[in-house]
Amino acid sequence: MTEGAVTEAAVTTVLSVRGLSVRFRMRGGRHIAAVTDVSFDLAAGECLALVGESGCGKSVLASALLGLLPGNAETAGGAVLHGGGDPVDLLAADERTLARTVRGRRIGLVPQSPAAHLTPVRTVRAQLAETLRELARTPRRELRAATEAAAERAAFPLGHLDRYPHELSGGLAQRAATALALVGDAPLLLADEPTTGLDRDLVDRTADELRRTADDGRALLMITHDLAAAERIADRVAVMYAGRVVELADATSYFGGTGPRHPYARGLLDALPERAFTPVPGMPPELGDLPDGCAFAPRCARATGQCGTLPPFDGRVACHHLEEPGRA
Repeated sequence: MTEGAVTEAAVTTVLSVRGLSVRFRMRGGRHIAAVTDVSFDLAAGECLALVGESGCGKSVLASALLGLLPGNAETAGGAVLHGGGDPVDLLAADERTLARTVRGRRIGLVPQSPAAHLTPVRTVRAQLAETLRELARTPRRELRAATEAAAERAAFPLGHLDRYPHELSGGLAQRAATALALVGDAPLLLADEPTTGLDRDLVDRTADELRRTADDGRALLMITHDLAAAERIADRVAVMYAGRVVELADATSYFGGTGPRHPYARGLLDALPERAFTPVPGMPPELGDLPDGCAFAPRCARATGQCGTLPPFDGRVACHHLEEPGRA
């Protein structure tokens, strides 16, 4: 993205998240804090990559934005969608509003589990054609060509368009779901693990297509554990650990400049094969049994007694013992 594009996008906020928290009520009155006090803004033309290990709360956050949390979930904070119409607080909106005016129309979704979002009794062609009619208002005489163009945009082979979802491999199902999400002009695209099941060439092609949607003026929230894909297309990176954002950084600085400042964020990079190839020691904590203070302290070589208190997030990083810059 060019400097001029960043300046223009910065004044066009599409999504504003403030203090978003999600807890799940469990039997016996116990609660599990899956997402805690997350805040960020996302602008038109920008890609924010939300990264972290499995179970850190990334997909729960996505479900909260779409109003797809289970009945035992409790939310707090706000998530205001500005793009595509009047502002709407996604956490406070009712199901009718979300279903009729938000999902698909103002927020496009590339789902983590595409099989659950594809209609099993309809072919991929039929589902793409219906979506083109409803969201893009494509005339009937142009549907065949538009359907094939939508499939090609997501690298979905045209020879499989007349197949049903159960006849597709996991990778093909992922590409079909991506093709559906890219239809229309939703100002916000939410991609939840969009490269799952794809080989490296298709990962790069999918990432590049998602980047083009941002370059065309849409806001892109990419939830992923694939740091290589994030490095390829992100403008900023938000690192989550145990339900919290522990670092929010410019992607250029995170991947190749001064580097991450939080020890966990640094560890994610060091685990990549092209870097130190050293995994983060230990295992993430159970969200229902978080330690007092910094949740990463039991795995952190820099931890001291000070880490028994929760470090505040200053908008960039939350850590008592920051890594020295310049080691990326």
